Parts: sequence; structure tokens; C-alpha cells
Amino acid sequence: MFTIGAFATHGSVSVRMLRHYDAVGLLRPARVDAVSGYRYYAAEQLARLNRIIALKELGFTLEQVRAILDEQVDVGELRGMLRLREAELEAAMAQDAARLAQVGERLRMIESEGRMSSEDVVVKRLPAVRVAELSGTADRAEPESIGPVIGPLYGELFPRLERAEVTPAGLGLAYYEDGSQGEDSVLVHAAVQVGAEAPPHAGAYDFQLVDLPEVPVAATLVHRGPMEGVMASLQVLARWIEANGYRSLGYPRELQISCEGGPEHWVTELQEPVARV
Repeated sequence: MFTIGAFATHGSVSVRMLRHYDAVGLLRPARVDAVSGYRYYAAEQLARLNRIIALKELGFTLEQVRAILDEQVDVGELRGMLRLREAELEAAMAQDAARLAQVGERLRMIESEGRMSSEDVVVKRLPAVRVAELSGTADRAEPESIGPVIGPLYGELFPRLERAEVTPAGLGLAYYEDGSQGEDSVLVHAAVQVGAEAPPHAGAYDFQLVDLPEVPVAATLVHRGPMEGVMASLQVLARWIEANGYRSLGYPRELQISCEGGPEHWVTELQEPVARV
């Protein structure tokens, strides 16, 4: 037998919490001294305590915990419930981390306002190009929404090209269009330049071959680093377009110039179609 203090230590809970569990009938002491009123617990009661804490972490109320334990949920069911809760918490942490990164990026943009140079913006013609691509839809035109869509698309595109014996003629060329799944949705095209001929019959390839037309005038800017930080470069481009008498004609393309090393070493050219106002 263990005193309430010793049992609390072994169960990693407070004495106050054990008294509360006793009061609500969730975990009674194994024995109560009739004279002193001291509570004593058995080691085997740690199993019930572990289940109580685990179910509380799943978000159940104490009433619900009692009902579940009274039904004698087996270890397999409890493990499954905990695994589900673990996955939910990991997803929430990932979302919080993405929000934190977004806030940090916005803060850097605010701090650099007025100090970011637009001298490197170049106006050029973009020639027509044939690409192989896979497409998907993102909820919004923001890096944290596009990244989880475009990454897997590229991860699938290159193995499909290899199986079809189609050799890329360049690096990635991502481009975007308005989506149809809500007013903020974006159709994401994960593309790569190829020199492949059109297939002899429909369905010959398990990807799409698309001929992107020439863009007569595009304002371009080289972005260095991961695409999570592309918003600052896009805003430099937007300010340059307006200041120099142009208007945007659509989403900028993203031509991957170099992907050697980690994302911090990536080099991407942003290519925004424009016209004179």
C-alpha cells in the first residue's frame, strides 16, 4: 500500500487531484484508515489512474471517463483513441508552426518596407514552352496553402516522366490559375519543361502535356531562398509594376533556376505577365 503522497508521486499527479477523483467516485482509495482518515492506494490502481489521465487528455469529461472505464474499454481500443488524439495534436502543432512562420514572414516584410530594392526587376518576353504537368487545387494563393499541394505533385510528376521515358528539358515551372472551389481557391500546375512530342493517342501519358503560349511582356525578379518566403519578393514586384506604369495580367509563374542544396539555396525567377496601363 502507498500513502496518497507516495501514490501521487508514482502516478505523476497531485494529491489534490487524487482527492478530487475520490470525491467524484472515479478512483477510490484501496483502503481508508478508520481512525486517521488517511487514504492508501494499491500499485495495481496505477493502471486505472493512467487510463483516467489518458482519457482526460483526449478531451473527455470526468463523467465520460467514468462511463468509459465502467464499460471496461480494453487496451487496444484505448491505444487507438490515444493514437488518434496524438495525430490530432501533431496536426494542430504543424498548423501553429505554419502560422508562426507566416507571422514571422509578415513581420520581416513590414520591417523591410522602403528598404527592399526593385533595381533587379527585368522586363522581358517569355517564349512559348511545352511542359509536362500535374495539377491540384489550393485553398488560397498563399505559400502555406500552395506548398502542401505543389510538393506532392512534383514528387509524383518526375517518377511518371521517368516511366514514360520523357526527359525534362529544364527545371520546374509552376504556374497558377483561378480555381473553381471557392473564390479564394487556386489551380496549381506543377510543371516542367519538356521536348516531348504529343502522344500518339489519348491516355498515352499519365500526366498532361501543355503548350504554354508566349508572354509578350513579363516583369521578372529573382527570388532566393525557400518559397515560404516568396511574399516579400512578390510585393517588391507589385510595387515595381505599379510605379513603372504597368498592370498585372495574372499570377506570376515560378521558374526554378537552381535547386542545389537545401531550400535556403534555391533560386527561382518570378515571371509576372504585364501590360502598359
